[in-house]
Amino acid sequence: MLNFDPLILARIQFAFTISFHIVFPAFTIGLASYLAVIEGFYLKTKNEIYKEIYKFWIKIFAITFGMGVVSGIVMSYQFGTNWSVFSQKTGNVLGPLLGFEVLTAFFLEASFLGIMLFGWDKVSRKMHFTSSIIVAIGTLISAFWILSANSWMQTPQGFEIDENGVFFPTSWLEIIFNPSFPYRFFHMVIACYLTTAFVVLGVSSYYLIKKTTVEHAKKMFAMAILLIIFIAPLQAVIGDFHGLNTLKHQPYKVSAMEGVWENEKGAGLRIFAIPNQKEQKNDYEIEIPKLASLILTHSLDGEIKGLKNLAVEDQPPVLPVFFSFRIMVAIGMAMILTGLIAISLYFRKKIFTSKPFLYWCMLMTPSGFIALLAGWFVTEIGRQPYMVYGFFRTAQGVSPIISSQVAISLAIFVVVYLTIFGFATYYILDLIKKGPQPVSNLKNS
Repeated sequence: MLNFDPLILARIQFAFTISFHIVFPAFTIGLASYLAVIEGFYLKTKNEIYKEIYKFWIKIFAITFGMGVVSGIVMSYQFGTNWSVFSQKTGNVLGPLLGFEVLTAFFLEASFLGIMLFGWDKVSRKMHFTSSIIVAIGTLISAFWILSANSWMQTPQGFEIDENGVFFPTSWLEIIFNPSFPYRFFHMVIACYLTTAFVVLGVSSYYLIKKTTVEHAKKMFAMAILLIIFIAPLQAVIGDFHGLNTLKHQPYKVSAMEGVWENEKGAGLRIFAIPNQKEQKNDYEIEIPKLASLILTHSLDGEIKGLKNLAVEDQPPVLPVFFSFRIMVAIGMAMILTGLIAISLYFRKKIFTSKPFLYWCMLMTPSGFIALLAGWFVTEIGRQPYMVYGFFRTAQGVSPIISSQVAISLAIFVVVYLTIFGFATYYILDLIKKGPQPVSNLKNS
């Protein structure tokens, strides 16, 4: 067997499992809030179409919620198997944060999820609606703690390190509300809502093209596109603030995002380039002069630090960060464009009938997931070579394991994940194909 570096294999395994995991919580965060709004409309209007839409999406919510729980458990085990040194050194800080997530969010969701899934005709309408709201709030609380823990790893504060290299908290307020947390939290929550909105938009566009469950499709489409029109531009604004914060606290992550090797005042925006880390330069570079400085510093002559200020071993991997950032931004621009086209079609009374636009919406269905993953690649790869930025290197955190152990478990994960999640995806697509069912077919559901 080839003798791969255990550190590289451990990183690949964690990247694989977390990439699978993150798409499910992201979707359920948005879908839980969407379901609460749908049920609120049903209680307000007594329109059975809203009930049918709710019953349709709750099945998909149940599957994705379950997949998120399962994949999350697997991921948490890796802190003990592959990253035991990291867990030992930082457990005093990160352990309570993850514990708070279980105590405040997971228990809350688990307590009311059963009512939400199975209690439609067994409890009062108000009680069921309350359960839907509580589950939606629970998903947001979960995101709060997870993003706080991750943000602390990006911009750590409120701790001290003893002579053995163990982290001890000195201020929980500083740990929880670390400098990058507010920006990451709101950026992530809006990303979750956009992800769900584009899934709903794509599914409803499919029904409008096929001319099936048209009334349901129109309501789903209208709600999704209205949300996109408002929050896609908002995400760009939040992203701008997030970028300014990153420039302040993690300037070399920004350097990797922009492919900047030398200190530059009035740095140009690289529309395209192939970062060449070996030679510390960009190949085939196409740039717009001064635009990167204008966007990042809000000044035409603002300075962006160059990666050459760091030793090569201290630089993040530039190529994946550079292209992941551009994928995320390009999708964000496509989302804003979708909202602008929708506004134009609405005033021309063609929003439900323009087939090119409906096909475009179907094409955009997975866009939120792709942008989400690209954003996380920027965040996590751009932090390298650190696990706790500036204080604890990734190479220090790996368990004393041999490469064959990690390679075998990684291969098993790939096979099992593709099988289980493949079946789950197939079932979800089958539910989408069937669409919302009439009330007469839902009495026993």
